[in-house]
Amino acid sequence: MSRIGVFICHCGENIGATVDCEKVAKTCACLPGVEHSVDYKYMCSEPGQSLIREAIKEKKLDGVVVAACSPRMHEPTFRKACAEMGMNPFLCEMANLREHCSWVHAKGDATTEKAIDLVSMMVEKVKRNKPLNPIKVPVTKTALVIGGGIAGIQASLDIANAGQKVILIEKEPSIGGHMAQLSETFPTLDCSQCILTPRMVEVAQHPNITLYTYAELESLDGFIGNFKARIRKKAKSIDETLCTGCGVCTTACPLKKNPSEFNMGLGTRGAIYVPFPQAVPNKPVIDRTKCTYFKTGKCKLCLTKCPAGAITYDQQDEIIEVPVGSVVVTTGFNVTGTDFFSEYGYGKYKDVVNGLQFERLLSASGPTLGEVKRPSDGTVPKKIVFIACAGSRDPAKGIDYCSKICCMYTAKHAMLYKHKVHDGDATVFYMDIRAAGKGYDEFVRRAIEEDHVNYIRGRVSRIFERNGKLIVRGADTLLGAQPVEIEADMVVLATAGISNPGSEELAQKMHISYDKYHFFSEAHPKVRPVETNTAGIFLAGACQSPKDIPDTVGQASAAASKVLALFSRDELTREPVIAVVNRTAPPLFSTCVGCFMCQTACPYGAISREEIKARDGKILKTVASVNPGLCQGCGTCVAFCKSKSIDLQGFSNEQVYAEVMELLS
Repeated sequence: MSRIGVFICHCGENIGATVDCEKVAKTCACLPGVEHSVDYKYMCSEPGQSLIREAIKEKKLDGVVVAACSPRMHEPTFRKACAEMGMNPFLCEMANLREHCSWVHAKGDATTEKAIDLVSMMVEKVKRNKPLNPIKVPVTKTALVIGGGIAGIQASLDIANAGQKVILIEKEPSIGGHMAQLSETFPTLDCSQCILTPRMVEVAQHPNITLYTYAELESLDGFIGNFKARIRKKAKSIDETLCTGCGVCTTACPLKKNPSEFNMGLGTRGAIYVPFPQAVPNKPVIDRTKCTYFKTGKCKLCLTKCPAGAITYDQQDEIIEVPVGSVVVTTGFNVTGTDFFSEYGYGKYKDVVNGLQFERLLSASGPTLGEVKRPSDGTVPKKIVFIACAGSRDPAKGIDYCSKICCMYTAKHAMLYKHKVHDGDATVFYMDIRAAGKGYDEFVRRAIEEDHVNYIRGRVSRIFERNGKLIVRGADTLLGAQPVEIEADMVVLATAGISNPGSEELAQKMHISYDKYHFFSEAHPKVRPVETNTAGIFLAGACQSPKDIPDTVGQASAAASKVLALFSRDELTREPVIAVVNRTAPPLFSTCVGCFMCQTACPYGAISREEIKARDGKILKTVASVNPGLCQGCGTCVAFCKSKSIDLQGFSNEQVYAEVMELLS
């Protein structure tokens, strides 16, 4: 026979103002199985918790129902009080009288009756509760960071400086990401390389960081604390243990007219190359799609010139398997391509460039050594038009979000152009100026007031070429949509920040969610901004959405703190509210029929196939099995199971049915 205690909380006036709590307590005292029922002003207070503890001891209760606020707020509080008296904490349940009753109904008898119903339903559930034990999962104290931009660098250093091991992988030959391409950063106009390069070197030299460049994630299996990552280390055709980074091979290569990815196609590189002078690691890579040897079997000039004998043409991709406890995804963003703006002539006219290309023209390490020159003829442009929101906030283009950084880097570009070309003319077409950051609005005002950048509020409809000039046609909406036509030497598009190619495939490898733009989705935008729906995998930087450097660095450190919190214990303890597949005595073993619809439905990849074998090794039956480390207790598999062989611990079919029947009775 059950001995259940019912404790009704007034929650000050939150519940007591509309619900007759004393009547609820008296009525519930008469329910079958209820041994003790009482109401109190604040049940979550220390005196209120003492009432629960004393009742458990004196009445020898084997179940507790607390009727109060949302379980999300105080369920841990009341379960802890029960556990202190030796009761299994999962024999304590909460009835939500605040959000589900008092806050949504006016004072009256009907509201009190509903409160009684909510409590009586929970009493019937508690009668069928079973003691559950928290799940303990061992933790592998190594973090995998995917992406070597500023977010990946920051997260790696934070984790490594706390004494934990980090494996950092980057798909390009060098770490640094887009920040390495920048000339200066807003709003302080600090040299980007001066900020970034010391951190890149620190990553390469840190004893707790293993760096794999020119590498990609092949697969990720397992669960929080116990992932197994397979990393494809692509063939560089260089023996990195022998290479000294002298650069002789790169100067010897005869194929030096390949477009440079780092310089956004405005400069060239060889078939064997280092992406940029400050690259980390500063060792070359052979581009097999461009190399004469890999095309025709001839040349080998780099091999003959290499003093260290580090060239290895027969090198193959290497698969490395590593156990990791958590993953931080910092894969960054991309910008829209040349085919996106036919009306602006991007890709058609050489002097229409995007923001990243203009950054390389401004940079001292860029193709023009920092001198602003037109890509078409190498002359200094005297008039430049900057177009903000080129693709962003444009539903017609399929990108209706704001790319966040465009207003700021457009102001920076116009300002730096004026600093380099003193007699130049800079005009910015904009929709709205969005400068929401510390010192950001002041920075834009400085561009307008001190550097005399001309801002026109309006959209550009078309760009075409006439007599060697780019004709920019638009409208000034502040002057009643008056048509504007400007002859420009050069046009810079603040193109939309988009997700990286392959982000959808990567998300599927890791079993994390992504939005319709293929940016990775956080678990909750407010309270879990760096977590994903897969426990142990965290996000940082522009792989989640376009963001500036301060936000990226802050989010990277936040993700690192989550990893360190996970690594602070040898075992991970979590609630046992997970799905379980029933098991019965032989010869049935389980009512599971092995259809595995649950496996296809599970969003966390927590369901696998289990073979039940006889003593001689013969397979008797194959059934579904739930990995307790991966399962998040969402219940999707329970709904999909046709044979009703899966239950959610704490919310079994029997418990839910008992609640419904109590309500109907």
